[in-house]
Amino acid sequence: MKHESEAKKQGWRFVVGIDEAGRGPLAGPVVAGAVHLPARFRCPGLNDSKKLSPTQRDHLYEQLTTDRRVMWAVAVVEAQEIDELNILVATHTAMRRAVAALAIPPDFALIDG
Repeated sequence: MKHESEAKKQGWRFVVGIDEAGRGPLAGPVVAGAVHLPARFRCPGLNDSKKLSPTQRDHLYEQLTTDRRVMWAVAVVEAQEIDELNILVATHTAMRRAVAALAIPPDFALIDG
């Protein structure tokens, strides 16, 4: 959350985080998610999903997707479109689509990677 704090100090108010999955496989979709957490939001264990057990991930998923204060969206670019675009452009496309699907457009995005 350090980077989000820095963005807010610079005057950005609606900051979202973006991450992607699926760039490794040779076939299959690339998926991007965008999320905005409310000020002072606390969710113990929310840091790196790769370090969590499946049960912990399921619990966090339930918390995040049922809390109405959390705004999130997911977008998928399928393998056929990846082949047409290339993986980098497809990843950026998925990220843009996820951001566009948010109820409120952000004024700043932090991209993992």
